[in-house]
Amino acid sequence: MEIEKLNIPGGCNGRGCSYILKDSSESSACIDTGCHKLNTTDWLSDIPETYHRFDIVEVRFKNTRKGYYKNVNNLKLKRGDIVAVEANPGHDIGIVSLTGVLVLRQILRNNLQPDHPDFKKIYRKAKPVDIEKWVEAMSLEHSTMLKSRKIAEELKLEMKIGDVEYQGDGTKAIFYYIADDRVDFRELIKVLAERFKVRIEMKQIGARQEAGRIGGIGSCGRELCCCTWIKNFVSVTTSAARYQEVSLNPQKLAGQCGKLKCCLNYELPAYIDAQKDFPDTSIPLETEQGPAYHQKTDVFRRLMWYSMQKDMPSDIACLTVDQVKEIIAMNKRGEKVKKLESVESISIAPIIDYQYAGDIESLSHIEDRPAENQVKKNNSKDKRKPR
Repeated sequence: MEIEKLNIPGGCNGRGCSYILKDSSESSACIDTGCHKLNTTDWLSDIPETYHRFDIVEVRFKNTRKGYYKNVNNLKLKRGDIVAVEANPGHDIGIVSLTGVLVLRQILRNNLQPDHPDFKKIYRKAKPVDIEKWVEAMSLEHSTMLKSRKIAEELKLEMKIGDVEYQGDGTKAIFYYIADDRVDFRELIKVLAERFKVRIEMKQIGARQEAGRIGGIGSCGRELCCCTWIKNFVSVTTSAARYQEVSLNPQKLAGQCGKLKCCLNYELPAYIDAQKDFPDTSIPLETEQGPAYHQKTDVFRRLMWYSMQKDMPSDIACLTVDQVKEIIAMNKRGEKVKKLESVESISIAPIIDYQYAGDIESLSHIEDRPAENQVKKNNSKDKRKPR
């Protein structure tokens, strides 16, 4: 066995492969250094291959780009193997990230059909000549990105080229860019093709994809979800924060991409389901001392706070949801309570069965409306497709 270190100008190559292991058959494999994006864990790796054999393999490339390829030659592939795969045009070099039946789950998760005939092929395990071309192509990426930025600036295009990825055989380059508005880059493509003598592909990415490409540490102290496991980004609205009684502070709600944090959607279904029988907070409670207005809610303890002053609250009373519903029912009958009596002590919060029948994608564009109406809308979709 021989270990060869990759010396890529410009730092990390974005593929998580800094060392290449070569065996006597000239086959190459990548030593996983853990710096690639969207890492997958093969929790069936200790099960014999005959029990979970599948002829489609997941292959990763630079940053968050992955693809699924058919193992038409029945190669014995394992995680970390460097392979030459079919591309348009020529061939590309990638690293096997997942094999076996788990690839089938990933395919279905991405709304693909495993029997689709358009899956491209895996040609072979990468040979030394393939590795040499691959390393040479990677060494051009950083300088190409810097030069292309200057060219875009000279053409006065309102765009930022964030990264460049060369194909394994060096015949094609993907330019990732960010732009607020539509950009006419036809002239840019001509200049880039003439300058770098390769086929040009422009791919626009959003702020969340850019954050996943760069990576970083979130406010929770962990690595960003967008560069570790999130593939499909769901729209996040401020209504998600309102349902969870989170302060609408842009500095706290925004992630490193400048958009609302994706984690606001994680617990949103549980909060909406817990509030399905909560009374409307816009209804004041009529007392003999005057109307009492809602101030805040503890969703999971089922507590609601009311005050006689709407803007400058004082003498806040803590009531249970059942008490609030009872007072509202009394007000509808024309009766008023003498005063609001706070709950003195609550030792154990009520146990609630949070079973959400909706789908998180259906919450991507929720509007500002009472929780009960929103839950009824979501619970109308009881039939979910199996994952």
